[in-house]
Amino acid sequence: MDSAASGKPQAAGLHTLSKGAAVVVALLSGAPVQAHAETLRSALARAYCGNPDLNQSRAAVRVRDEDAPKALAGMRPKANIQASAGPEYANLRFPAGRDQSGQRLFQLEKYTGWPRGTTLNLQQNIFDGNRTENSVKQAESNVFAARATMRLTEQAILQNGATAYMNVLRDTAVMNLRKNNIAVLEQQLKQTQDRFQVGEVTRTDVAQAEASVAQARSEFYAAQAQLKNSIANYHQLIGDDPKSLQPGASVEPLLPTSLNDAIGVALIEHPGVVSALHQVDAAELAVKVAESALMPNLSLNAQVSNQYDSFLGIPGTRQFSAQAAAQLNVPLYQGGAEYASIRQAKEQLGQARLNADLQRDSVRASVVSSFGLLETAKASIISGQAAVKAAETALAGVREEAKVGQRTTLDVLNAQQALLNARVSLVISQRDRVVASYAVLGSIGRLSAQELDLNVTLYDPTIHYEQVKTKWWGTDTPDGR
Repeated sequence: MDSAASGKPQAAGLHTLSKGAAVVVALLSGAPVQAHAETLRSALARAYCGNPDLNQSRAAVRVRDEDAPKALAGMRPKANIQASAGPEYANLRFPAGRDQSGQRLFQLEKYTGWPRGTTLNLQQNIFDGNRTENSVKQAESNVFAARATMRLTEQAILQNGATAYMNVLRDTAVMNLRKNNIAVLEQQLKQTQDRFQVGEVTRTDVAQAEASVAQARSEFYAAQAQLKNSIANYHQLIGDDPKSLQPGASVEPLLPTSLNDAIGVALIEHPGVVSALHQVDAAELAVKVAESALMPNLSLNAQVSNQYDSFLGIPGTRQFSAQAAAQLNVPLYQGGAEYASIRQAKEQLGQARLNADLQRDSVRASVVSSFGLLETAKASIISGQAAVKAAETALAGVREEAKVGQRTTLDVLNAQQALLNARVSLVISQRDRVVASYAVLGSIGRLSAQELDLNVTLYDPTIHYEQVKTKWWGTDTPDGR
């Protein structure tokens, strides 16, 4: 559009329209950025850094990272120490020969001791049916799927943030258009009342002008309420109330040139598809993990034990032992649970593959839909600009004709309402174009802080994964918690 918003902010820090003839806010204009003004990119940068939903999603990925060292534990040595101590009372009765009459004699002994001891157990798996190897690969696939899910959340936050930003601009412009409309209609009412006083018009004309003012005020209050709702959504997503918002720009230069190209990119790069494919990989590995229950296991076990007062509770006794042995476990039949687990894992693999197909279909539909909305918004802007110019010309003509009695007051009011509606529709179309461009970028999987070149430090999920994936011990997280 050719017209632009006035730089004078309201108390809420939002742009107002110029007084006089109603001027539409240029939501897509390249107006220079004022000092301390908020741009769409700076608002999205704040959402990227501080949105709780996105930070929660990043934390979920860090949680999933810990599955890798848990899986690696399967082939790492295990050691434990067992210690015991406690009082023991023994009353022993054992044969002591026979007396002269042949009766068996018994000797009684009573002991009070304190048996105590420690045992060190060591175990090292040599072969576990490839369970650990496949579990590690499965954990990695789940980590990659979690990262893709995080990217989905990032896309949703950025897209919703852009929508909230543009909604505030749209609702501010609509509210100011309706406010200016009240001033115009009040002036029209005054002129109608003056003409009624001199007998040029009837009471009907005055009533029509009064009704138009009342309706305009009602629409203004509704626009105010809508703006407050948009500001609340903006605060929720961005983290602060909007202040001096600058016009938003479309991201069409970042989009593929055709719908077919966009679909091709989306089927490869969209995080939903990527996550689903990693889930298929994880499900395939889950089948192998379940099958390892049918494989033999070989481990090396060692035990060192030192016991005191442990032999029948007799004080002063001591027993030291050390043992090392290889243990082979060959499963034959364990009730059938392992077979059920394998069948279950295979069904889950089939489900994961179907989900991947579903994600591809969903992504394709989203690309087609968002592309269509963008084309519609662009066409609506062109027709809307023409409609505004035509409505302005019509209003000017009707007013001139009304001065010479060729038009009624109602004709003037209708022409004024038509111009207002055209300007509101144009503002909505401008907003829709920006929002639709972000929707298309998200539908192909490229809506990211890096692609938008936001002034932020990009979050790298691989850093935490590399810090913990081979960690042997320690309860502190990499950030010190």
